[in-house]
Amino acid sequence: MAEKQEQSLSYEQAREELAEVVRRLENGGLTLEESLKLWERGERLAAICEEWLEGARAKLAAAVAERTDTPAAGNASAPF
Repeated sequence: MAEKQEQSLSYEQAREELAEVVRRLENGGLTLEESLKLWERGERLAAICEEWLEGARAKLAAAVAERTDTPAAGNASAPF
């Protein structure tokens, strides 16, 4: 169930939770076990953020490629 919840996190949610994990780790005062659990959670959150960013990069690259593959000259529907 936790994996499904992680997959449903938006980029912003994962980034904010990751920032909170980093703050807690930087503040210290945690046991080694607590620190390790937080570190592992941070790693999972960072991976979620990276997946979102990779997806965004792929969409952007596809949009740019589509735009550069479409000849603008003589195309009445071209926005420019």
